[in-house]
Amino acid sequence: MPRTLTTDEREFFRTVADAGFSNPFGTRRAKLDAQILGLPTPLPHAERSARLRTRLAAEVDRLERDGIAHLDSHGPEDRALLEVAFLFLGYQESFADLDAHIDAALAAARPPASPAGRAPLPTGKGPRSRRGQSGETAKITPATPPTPRPFAAAPEHLARLRRRGFTEEEADRYLAIFFQLRRAHRFIDQGLVGRSSAMIELRRQLWNAAVSADMRVYGKRLFDRMEDFSTLILGETGSGKGRAAEALGRSGFIPFDRGRGTFVESFAGAFLSINLSQYTEGLLPSELFGHRKGAFTGAIDDHVGVFSECSPYGSILLDEIGEVSVPVQIQLLRVLQERTFSPVGSTEELRFRGRVIAATNQSITERRRDGSFRDDFYYRLSSDVITVPPLSVRIDEDPGELEVLVEVLMTRIVGESAPLLTERVLASLAKSVPRDYPWPGNVRELEQAVRRILLTRRYEPEMISEGRTGGGLDPDLLEGAPSARELVARYCALLYRESGNLAEVGRRTGLDRRTVRKHLVEEGEIPAERPNR
Repeated sequence: MPRTLTTDEREFFRTVADAGFSNPFGTRRAKLDAQILGLPTPLPHAERSARLRTRLAAEVDRLERDGIAHLDSHGPEDRALLEVAFLFLGYQESFADLDAHIDAALAAARPPASPAGRAPLPTGKGPRSRRGQSGETAKITPATPPTPRPFAAAPEHLARLRRRGFTEEEADRYLAIFFQLRRAHRFIDQGLVGRSSAMIELRRQLWNAAVSADMRVYGKRLFDRMEDFSTLILGETGSGKGRAAEALGRSGFIPFDRGRGTFVESFAGAFLSINLSQYTEGLLPSELFGHRKGAFTGAIDDHVGVFSECSPYGSILLDEIGEVSVPVQIQLLRVLQERTFSPVGSTEELRFRGRVIAATNQSITERRRDGSFRDDFYYRLSSDVITVPPLSVRIDEDPGELEVLVEVLMTRIVGESAPLLTERVLASLAKSVPRDYPWPGNVRELEQAVRRILLTRRYEPEMISEGRTGGGLDPDLLEGAPSARELVARYCALLYRESGNLAEVGRRTGLDRRTVRKHLVEEGEIPAERPNR
């Protein structure tokens, strides 16, 4: 009879199982990793991961030498422990190959390089983003998703899982889960940087939203059912809600097709976003659900809505969900409840199989209280509610957060690490921005501050500027002695250029949406509404 696990081995693999099921962005996981490695305190993540892989591989190699590195060699209790250990090691051993596969998919999905040889900066919140215009409807055909790339390393990883006792079906499923977990970790870790406790908690919550807080249940029951779980992301304008949504939206489960040697879809085209506040109420249903030719005046062709564009393994970000009217909420509620929708001017029912993520900077509590946001819609929308912290809170918790963000923003702007430029920007901010500055524009404002310093070597926050004409007002607003109406219109245009959001302009000016739109049209910031619509 083959030997069973010793008491020490059983205790080791029990700790490994606990670590494997723990949230990688939580403090408990770091402590468990340190316990596995026999260290008094946790190591930095990169070093910890490499040492974990080595330590776990050594234990499994010992089992292989004894001829018991197979699930069928053990009784139910030990088998359950080793199943997790083998999967944990298999996931760790797949990092390099999965990272290369992810990088290749991202490179293939990037837009063509500009004449200068550099890819243009993205303008949307995701790889395929509908920014929206208030008056124009263009004929849109379904976007062609990026072609899935063969995963050349798949046979090696599948064979390893089969050798350790997993069935062919289980091996395929777990390889797909490895791919999902690696994407989730990368996009959450790299897209939402910061060392403040608020950001650590945000990353932990996003991981749970992607794969649940219980990996035992997820790996067997939920991995292909996450489209039933909608997520509502709250936070101030410019705080990073779009990045949080994109990290979540690109981290869905995508099955592996053994026959083709590839995952059935490229994750690079799996995330769509639409800014709901940029469309008129009459136009929005068409953008969401599509329309048929002749459905209304001006509908000269069929139009594909964003829900039709979303793949079964994809996600849609409904940005500025707090702006939609009650009739549109009812239409969206049907999608969330029944997973079906109909294009405008059609009785055909289409099936939606993707996942819904929603975001807003508004107080949903207040909107529910005044009746402008339906309770049933809220409850269907909020399987999970995640709040992105404002920049001021992050800096209050950890002053070093500002330095971390400036370094990341600089790399994003110039295309590579630039320590000297980062130091220059930090020095300029230290001179001109008070320590208690609230950063009302959040990370978006900080990014523009970095850009302004690169151009002018200084940044003067508008809310603390002194000595300006008109008691601090921008001189451009007062040029030509404008009337009160013209002054308000110019101010609305200024706020819109800063935020890109009609709702934010209304919030800061106290004006209703219709008035804000009228002023922005007058200033040429947005096009006039389409007639006969």
